[in-house]
Amino acid sequence: MKIVITLMGILFFTVAPFNSFANDIEKAMEPMIHNQKLYSKHDERTSLGLSPVMKSHLLSNMRSHLEAVQSIIGLLSKGSFDKASRIAHTKLGLTEEMKNMCNSFKNKKFGILGLEFHRSGDDLGNVLQTKDLSKSLSALQKTMDYCVRCHNMFR
Repeated sequence: MKIVITLMGILFFTVAPFNSFANDIEKAMEPMIHNQKLYSKHDERTSLGLSPVMKSHLLSNMRSHLEAVQSIIGLLSKGSFDKASRIAHTKLGLTEEMKNMCNSFKNKKFGILGLEFHRSGDDLGNVLQTKDLSKSLSALQKTMDYCVRCHNMFR
């Protein structure tokens, strides 16, 4: 009987700290995992309330925009302003497709910000044609500012 009580005591004092450690880990992870999404449940950004299909489409577009920016930076480092300009106009600029998409959102602030972003993409394309690196980087920063502003406001 003493052996059983001793073993139970050892088991309790061995397992209890691990259980507490597991609870601490779970609590630490709570802000990161909420409804299986990686954002804090205290995230105060505005949800766009998109359907899964529309959300997937929008995220795909944003990844494409990010890849375009990456390409533009690479082309600028090589002095390929004309190619960078084409990418800015075709991938970041205000195409009819992007105009229609931005105008379709229920959240008008998001739509307006999207239109401003795409207009800045066309402005960037125009500035790139001057082959002035300083002005081009400034225009690229303005375009990226829209990305940062949007991601700070919406989820």
